[in-house]
Amino acid sequence: MVHFIDHWLGMVWMVFALVWLGAAFTAKRSVQRQTYGSRVLQSSILLIGLLFIFNFLDSFKRGWLETRLIPHTDIWVISGAALCVVGILICFWARAILGANWSGTVTIKQNHELILRGPYALVRHPIYTGLLLALFGSAVVGGLLRCFIGVFICGIGLWLKLQIEERFMIQQFGDQYTQYRQRTCALVPFVL
Repeated sequence: MVHFIDHWLGMVWMVFALVWLGAAFTAKRSVQRQTYGSRVLQSSILLIGLLFIFNFLDSFKRGWLETRLIPHTDIWVISGAALCVVGILICFWARAILGANWSGTVTIKQNHELILRGPYALVRHPIYTGLLLALFGSAVVGGLLRCFIGVFICGIGLWLKLQIEERFMIQQFGDQYTQYRQRTCALVPFVL
């Protein structure tokens, strides 16, 4: 059962990547974009985190990074897979609500709209919330220390991206976004 779920979870991530890439072609034209340097920094941090989570490097296959924190049993693997799927569904929901305002990088779009409905009524950055939940679920499935370190590293990359996005939104929407920030948490409803 565990190996079947491991394989299935890899397919879920593959579908996520393909849908995400395909949806990029439906976005509005960008009129302002984050700097190249900040994009490279955030992308590099995320890539390092993903390498830890998904073990793309053989050098992670030994030593203290391979310390098992969660047993590789059916209940843990199923729980982690469920968290992963819920996280990805949150990402898809948020992406669908954003529509043509979405971008893979921090941008201001032509005729950019401030979206306050759907998951955006709960948190300001639900795609990041869903992605972190999905990555955490994958870390639970893996159960190894390096997986949880990878989630933490990805969280840093997304937090940096979130900070730039917040500045862009304040610049674009002013008091409307400031009021939205005051009543809505960034990533976790009622907490953070």
